[in-house]
Amino acid sequence: MEQAAISRPVGVAAGVFAPGHIGELTRIVPFEMVDEVLARTGAVQRRVRLVPARVTVYLLLAAALFTSLGYRQVFDRLCAGLAGLALVRPSGSALRQARQRLGPAPMRALFDLVRGPAATTAAAGWWRGLRVVAIDGTLLSVPDCEANLAVFTRQRLGNGIAGYPQLRLAALVACGTRSVIGAVFGPATTGELEYARRLAADLRAGMLLLGDRNFAAAGLLNHWAATGVDLLVRCKSGRNLPPVARCGDGSFLARLGTLTVRVIDAEITVTTSQGTRTGHYRLLTTLTDPSAHPAGELVRLYHERWEIETVYAELKSTILGGRVLRARTPAGIEQEMWALLVAYQALRTAMTDATDSVPGTDPDRAGFTTALAAARDQLVLAASITADTVIDLVGAIGRNVLAHLLPARRTRTKNRIVKRAISKYNARGPAIDRATHKATISINMLTTDP
Repeated sequence: MEQAAISRPVGVAAGVFAPGHIGELTRIVPFEMVDEVLARTGAVQRRVRLVPARVTVYLLLAAALFTSLGYRQVFDRLCAGLAGLALVRPSGSALRQARQRLGPAPMRALFDLVRGPAATTAAAGWWRGLRVVAIDGTLLSVPDCEANLAVFTRQRLGNGIAGYPQLRLAALVACGTRSVIGAVFGPATTGELEYARRLAADLRAGMLLLGDRNFAAAGLLNHWAATGVDLLVRCKSGRNLPPVARCGDGSFLARLGTLTVRVIDAEITVTTSQGTRTGHYRLLTTLTDPSAHPAGELVRLYHERWEIETVYAELKSTILGGRVLRARTPAGIEQEMWALLVAYQALRTAMTDATDSVPGTDPDRAGFTTALAAARDQLVLAASITADTVIDLVGAIGRNVLAHLLPARRTRTKNRIVKRAISKYNARGPAIDRATHKATISINMLTTDP
């Protein structure tokens, strides 16, 4: 019986998936971390199985890298570099049952362990001693099936036709490294402001939070400010905010509930070879001292809010490729989302480690597509299956990132537009000018009349 147990696939699966087998995922999400999470959430299998809980965790992480493949195909890639071993391929049913047994709790606990700002010595993501973070929400599509429709609702289009059921994701992101500090998600019927309110648990004193006009509600700003975080949020330029005091730089102080905010009005002019465009911005900030926190610098800093839009583009377009999520049950959707966030965070950590190894390299220059391709290659090749005496702090993903660094970030001059519309009749793709123009940006601080 003992010999039979050793030759069973589960023995191979539990032993072969040793540190390094699935590339650099096990460097950032090591076996010890996964085992701790499984023990803490009570998800360790109670008997010998074809697909143990530990393997299921890494299967889910690998599936987040290969979103176009079914789970059996993903499992094949996990084992692609182990052709010399007598592995038995689990059926689709076995893999489905393994995911159902695991449930979403271990993947959520794993995200709690890996989330947070990526460690870096670079100045990116900091301003005058404050860590710059951004908050925003987005929508993802889930499979249109009876179980999912019990939780997620379809999005109604203008012509009355319903699209896929929608999941709403809200995240708190560290600017500079674009690593995820916190995330919440659920049905799209729950508003973005409610999810943003839940993210207050991840806010800390010493952070400067950037948000768009949707988050300028007085109640939400007071709720956030109670955590000790400082705020820099855009609001509508016509909003009535009676001044209670005036600052020497043209800004003024106003009250929102019990919160005192500084109101900064600025005119931003962008000049390119195609012409000149001017827009009016009004920002609210809890940084009320104009000498310590100059208004002009705050206006320029607000541009960093677009970091979180890049994060969502990498999740939805680069990793998912615009696809619908896989799972056909709400529990499966939750499990899949946490796995997607863990895989994203692992890639971002590897990218930051790489740029940090070369002093003076801005994390912005790390290419996410390059990192994702390198991670897929490492997984398929079963790289570093044997232990190495040399500790590789950068790793293969990092070396690929450093070999293909992006140029310095270009100046953003375009308004936000729909590039991939829900309906083809609403698309404005043909009208998009994708040319890059040298731009001159000037900021004119506006003074409110007494």
